[in-house]
Amino acid sequence: MKNIVIITGASGNLGKATVEYFLRQQATVLATVSPGKSLGYQVEGALETFEVDLTDEIKVQTFVKDAAANFGKIDAALMLVGGFAAGNIDNTTGDSLKKMVSLNFETSYFVARPVFQQMKTQPQGGRLVFIGSRPALRAEEGKNTLAYGLSKSLIFKLAEYLNAEGASHQVVSHVLVPGTIDTPANRAALPQEKFSDWVSPEEIAEALWYLTSSKGRSLRETVLKMYANS
Repeated sequence: MKNIVIITGASGNLGKATVEYFLRQQATVLATVSPGKSLGYQVEGALETFEVDLTDEIKVQTFVKDAAANFGKIDAALMLVGGFAAGNIDNTTGDSLKKMVSLNFETSYFVARPVFQQMKTQPQGGRLVFIGSRPALRAEEGKNTLAYGLSKSLIFKLAEYLNAEGASHQVVSHVLVPGTIDTPANRAALPQEKFSDWVSPEEIAEALWYLTSSKGRSLRETVLKMYANS
């Protein structure tokens, strides 16, 4: 039976690579995009696309509930939505902090909560994967990306809490921490950097598959750092 996998942020560079990789592994992908947007690319395979405002908790709950009812289970959920903002303590206002928390933490939490509740009812449990960040782990990097780093730091603690509760239900949460991802936007923003030192979206997608597939079934509470040479 095919794995049923929710992938948020499916229209982004990492989302595209991940959707394509999971489809090649014969998964059924439930991909979310922002309201009014499309995937922006063509793929073949068992793909369903849903327009969901991930900042609206009620709408996300409805999406997850309907997905579980229609497909019978949810094997994995990948929370790929996020955003970046620079700024140190001097120019990080409460409003800028709230924006980063909404984009990087709440969008993940609103998906993870109902998915986790569904997975606890499943005999086989399930896998959740969050995207962390180095500024949330290293204060030296986070001091100039304060709101971003703080918002991402909540991801690590959430995964810990979910693992504490999910252990007896075979529900496992992982956090994947990428270095600089080789995307057109990052190349344009950092033209002086050596692009070959960065981690590719395809490499991350492969790791995400491993974490959620039967090959990674022995892994628990993983924080996977994929920095390449960045």
